[in-house]
Amino acid sequence: MPRTRAAYPRTVDADREWAARRNRAVAAHAADLARREATEGAQAAELLREFVAAARERGLAPVPLTARSYDGRSRYRTKLRGWYLTRDEARAVAEDGQFYLLTVRGSLAARLVGVQVAPSTPRLVLGEGGRDGERIPLRTVLDRLLQR
Repeated sequence: MPRTRAAYPRTVDADREWAARRNRAVAAHAADLARREATEGAQAAELLREFVAAARERGLAPVPLTARSYDGRSRYRTKLRGWYLTRDEARAVAEDGQFYLLTVRGSLAARLVGVQVAPSTPRLVLGEGGRDGERIPLRTVLDRLLQR
């Protein structure tokens, strides 16, 4: 025999209480995630600053950085110089120690005058959260670049 709504008495106050608890839990999780991402970003930024200092010390010359269109068919000039971190040249560290994701929306104007790329928050693991499954710790990438 199916139960009726009367078998599960709910009140407006109970619904509001549940919604308030849920909202507090969501806010707490969001705050915790933001704290962890900020801490990770600061640690990764420090690794990048150390890499830039070591690269200069070892005489690794920075190269002009270019950005690619989202489809990967076109390259665009940037005013940045630095070192590519990945083979596909989609991530780089500039001479100032900032981390850049070098993929942009293509356009005719971008072909003519180049593009400006804003720095991104670095992660301790490159490729984390991506679909291709290629994850590599930032420290490993930077060590490999210094060993070349």
